[in-house]
Amino acid sequence: MAQVKQAQKPAASAPQPATEPAPNPNQTSVQELKVSGHLMTLPAGLFCFVNEANPGANKNNGMPGVRISPPPAGDNNVEISGFRADGWMNADGDAALVRIRKGPAQVLVTVYQLPNMPDAAPKLQVRQLLTADDMPMTAANAPAPAPAPEQPAAPELMDLMAHIQTRGDVGTKFGTWLGERGSQNWIEGFALNAPEGIDPADLSYQAVLGRGWLSPWVEAGQYCGSRGMALPLLGLRIRLSGEAAEHYELSCSASFVGGTSAGPVGNDETCEGDTLAPLEAFQVTLTPRTRKGAKAKR
Repeated sequence: MAQVKQAQKPAASAPQPATEPAPNPNQTSVQELKVSGHLMTLPAGLFCFVNEANPGANKNNGMPGVRISPPPAGDNNVEISGFRADGWMNADGDAALVRIRKGPAQVLVTVYQLPNMPDAAPKLQVRQLLTADDMPMTAANAPAPAPAPEQPAAPELMDLMAHIQTRGDVGTKFGTWLGERGSQNWIEGFALNAPEGIDPADLSYQAVLGRGWLSPWVEAGQYCGSRGMALPLLGLRIRLSGEAAEHYELSCSASFVGGTSAGPVGNDETCEGDTLAPLEAFQVTLTPRTRKGAKAKR
């Protein structure tokens, strides 16, 4: 009797782990955002929009972010000036100035948030700084000031720079007045440069936007305010900290449209007029401390 050979089954191989495809370096990643828009109607005047600081903003690309803009159809009565050149108000504590020449007028407030983060809603505040009656030379039929000869940009070596109505950017040194007292031409923005021996982070400043209302702090070398927007600053506040405060004393004086003046005030004190008139000139003085144990850096 013939024997039938039984076919042998091949040995089972051990299961191989699944392999993931190699990442494609050209593959793009898109993250959806929650975006909402709001049309806000404002009367004539000057307003400050502030996106208050959110402790988790740095971990979320500055979210929630806010943009203030005219409506899509545009409106010549609306002028907007942000404290950042790119127009964003991120959650680190940014602000923007909005001027309504002739009201009422609408502005578009667009909010950008990460999805599924209800606690990350923006903390947006809006405060009116000046009414139409309070803002000098802002009526649509007000005569435009005679243009002055265009001034060159402030040299890089200047300690202080300001953008002055009808004059443009003007620079000077510490201890010298910047702007022309009695000219009635207000200052729209300014910047300070840290002198040799002072860390820019130890010299910071704010602009006065209204009574009890100041712009966010900026460090030396950064511009604070607007350019060409006819939005006057109402004062300033300058602060020395760290080693700079140990080696230097600071004082600030200012004059305002209408003839009022303020100062000198010291370090971290607000320099503003009693009537909150537009700022037309200011002087900042840095004096090396001479007390024992404090050597001025040069």
